[in-house]
Amino acid sequence: MQIRSGELAVSAITIWMGIVIFFMILAESPDLEILFVLVLIGMLVIAQLADPVHIRPLFLRRLRYIIAAGVILFGAIVVHKIMEIIS
Repeated sequence: MQIRSGELAVSAITIWMGIVIFFMILAESPDLEILFVLVLIGMLVIAQLADPVHIRPLFLRRLRYIIAAGVILFGAIVVHKIMEIIS
């Protein structure tokens, strides 16, 4: 049975999320914003590593939309933190 690259990318993201959550629980500092940023970084790295040179599979095109939404949400988090610091 051969593992498709889409399944491999989903597995890698899931493992990355599990590792991040494990260390957050271990450090007793669960923070949703830090979790989101670390998962977004993991998704960016996995998308970059799974991207073939000449073609773009369907799962990567869909992953790009999820990453774009994540980057927009990350920008909103940054703006919110800046507004907290200013006020």
